[in-house]
Amino acid sequence: MITNITRRRFLSSAGMGSLTLSSSSLFSLPSLKPTPLTILFQGDSITDGNRGRSSDPNHVLGHGYAFAIASRLGAEFPERNLTFINRGVSGNTVAALNERWTTDALDLKPDVLSILIGVNDVLFGMKSGNRISGFEEELRTLLQATRKGLPNTKLVLIEPFILSVGMVKENPERWSNEMATIQGAIRKLAAEFDCIHLPLQQTFTNALERAPADYWIWDGIHPTVSGHGLMAIEWMKKVGKIIPALGLT
Repeated sequence: MITNITRRRFLSSAGMGSLTLSSSSLFSLPSLKPTPLTILFQGDSITDGNRGRSSDPNHVLGHGYAFAIASRLGAEFPERNLTFINRGVSGNTVAALNERWTTDALDLKPDVLSILIGVNDVLFGMKSGNRISGFEEELRTLLQATRKGLPNTKLVLIEPFILSVGMVKENPERWSNEMATIQGAIRKLAAEFDCIHLPLQQTFTNALERAPADYWIWDGIHPTVSGHGLMAIEWMKKVGKIIPALGLT
């Protein structure tokens, strides 16, 4: 039988000690069994993570940060009645997300709704040579519908991010300027709609002090497995602060 001491030694030797979670660092366990809690992840390919489109539990959450969050919290707190849903769709812009919002978000009635969107708005604009337009208005429409339909749902807005590698390295100044427009709109709307805001651009920029850009993001916009792990850690740290309001403590 593996003891707690043996487990800690193993994690430390594997360099994973900083990734371990405890009830004191994130969600403390209550004395009474809580009501079920549904956490929905929405967005584009970074969220999609090649998720399955069936009920197959081996693939339904994909292989990205959503899977990392669900696997860690599900293992840590099996008594919490947590349900995780991934409805990210590769290639989505904010307008495409808006078109499917009723079915893929509002109808699912999540308690926590995490949204990562915007990089395709930049990417498609770069490819066409057009400037970004309408992103803030589209996202505001989506958030207004969410606040109206799901007034008690906790909203999480994740800031899209880039690093100067792959396609971004070909025109880093243009990418940075366009992405700054998206990131600014998200910060503004996060405050306007009382959302939890995850400024992941700063997270990835800070991570360059520990490893080069292609360690975290392989093509400039899509995270590596380590990048997804970094996202998961930041999500749990930030969102964990609001979970007690949902009855998790």
